[in-house]
Amino acid sequence: MDMQNTSRSSTDVVMQTVDGIPDIQPGDNLPEIILAALDTNRQSLDDGDILVIAHKVVSKAEGQIVDLNTVEPSPEALRLADELAKDPRKVEVVLSESSRLVRTSKRPEQTEGTIIAEHRLGFICANAAVDESNVDAAGKVILLPKDPDQSARNICQALEQGSGKQLGVIITDTFGRPWRMGLVNVAVGLANVPSKIDMAGERDAYGRVLSVTVPALADEIAAASGLLMSKEGKKPVLIFKGIDWQKSESSARDLVRPQQEDLFR
Repeated sequence: MDMQNTSRSSTDVVMQTVDGIPDIQPGDNLPEIILAALDTNRQSLDDGDILVIAHKVVSKAEGQIVDLNTVEPSPEALRLADELAKDPRKVEVVLSESSRLVRTSKRPEQTEGTIIAEHRLGFICANAAVDESNVDAAGKVILLPKDPDQSARNICQALEQGSGKQLGVIITDTFGRPWRMGLVNVAVGLANVPSKIDMAGERDAYGRVLSVTVPALADEIAAASGLLMSKEGKKPVLIFKGIDWQKSESSARDLVRPQQEDLFR
């Protein structure tokens, strides 16, 4: 389906929070919970809407939670933990989620050092996306979903069946950025939504032909979601209405720069 025929102009983009999402537990049916919250809030879904979902609730529903009391640190984890003043059990989980360590560092003023890792899915991020925030018990960490794209597809399919509408889903996490301070939400899982748009051949506002302009649509939407999706606000699900997009068989991994184009590897 051509989503451009079912969505409003991009000048009319609206973000809505889905209030009333409870604390998610392993085994919960997340699409059913979202649909129930929409019904309670008297919110409706339209063709072309994009739901942006924080990975924490997806990971919790899928049981991607590790109890650090069950982790036995390896010699490598013990060495890095001593070097970086980190919990060796957490370091072991980071190692298990990583395909390689990109950089480790601890500055004198830091209480705890930093691990930048290449996640097994290809994302470059701190601690291989292993996170202690928004966990309901001490001593536990949350991992990314095993396959965030498949998770997004499963959620999208269930939401489409429940609503009768054609939708997109973006699963997000919060990453730092090289050469820039601060954190932004990025796409780690996609269903139907294009990861990026090739605008080569189109013209800018002054009529000049574009040659290498490729907006990262999924990341743009994910970053915008951070305006309402605060860590303390318990608003892990947002609806974007009015975005001009076309259905695509894309993957969030399409946004990972290929190794042959990586000038800094």
